[in-house]
Amino acid sequence: MIKHKAGPPRWRTSSYSSGGNPDCVEVAPFAAVVAVRDSKDPDGPRLGFGAAEWAAFMRDVRAGSHELI
Repeated sequence: MIKHKAGPPRWRTSSYSSGGNPDCVEVAPFAAVVAVRDSKDPDGPRLGFGAAEWAAFMRDVRAGSHELI
């Protein structure tokens, strides 16, 4: 389980998640990782990605390398 040392994490939902769409993920920065969870199950499992992995993913998203639905 990912622990957060500086109080509760600040989970964010993508600006693309609007209009009551239930298929959302949320992200929260931690000291060494970016955590990702399903917004429908906030107490459920979470994935953790290293800073370099997350930065590469975000570059790919911005470059249009992933189909976002």
